[in-house]
Amino acid sequence: MQWINPNGLIIICIMMIPNIIFGLRHNDIINLCKNQFMNVVEQIGRYGTFFLMIFNIGIFEKGACSQTVFYVWLGIAYFLLLLYMISWAIYFKKETVKLPMALAIIPIVIFVLTGIMLRHYLLIAFGVIFGIGHIYVTWANNKEN
Repeated sequence: MQWINPNGLIIICIMMIPNIIFGLRHNDIINLCKNQFMNVVEQIGRYGTFFLMIFNIGIFEKGACSQTVFYVWLGIAYFLLLLYMISWAIYFKKETVKLPMALAIIPIVIFVLTGIMLRHYLLIAFGVIFGIGHIYVTWANNKEN
């Protein structure tokens, strides 16, 4: 077993590029979500999923049940990553109200799908935790727009 999941590392690195660009362009953004519990839930889920996407720790993970499942996961994950990047490109051209929620949901789907298809049960758990927190915080930050 390898300690580093190269595909997970690639997915996380590519996923972070538009987020870093957005952060540099909008360094004055304030988190409008006042629910500190949900902010913490989001961060626990975020860092847990990032870590588990990149590192194989051997706890509650079995890997894909076949090469076919692995390649299907790979195709779907990279397709969703492409959709995520296209969504960011559209958002950079015109910041709309609807796109932030899509930009929140696509990574969640990637994380949970990865956990399911690769039988990585901790990743599923952290993906769900991240999903609950990230959707709530994204909604709170965009509900008045």
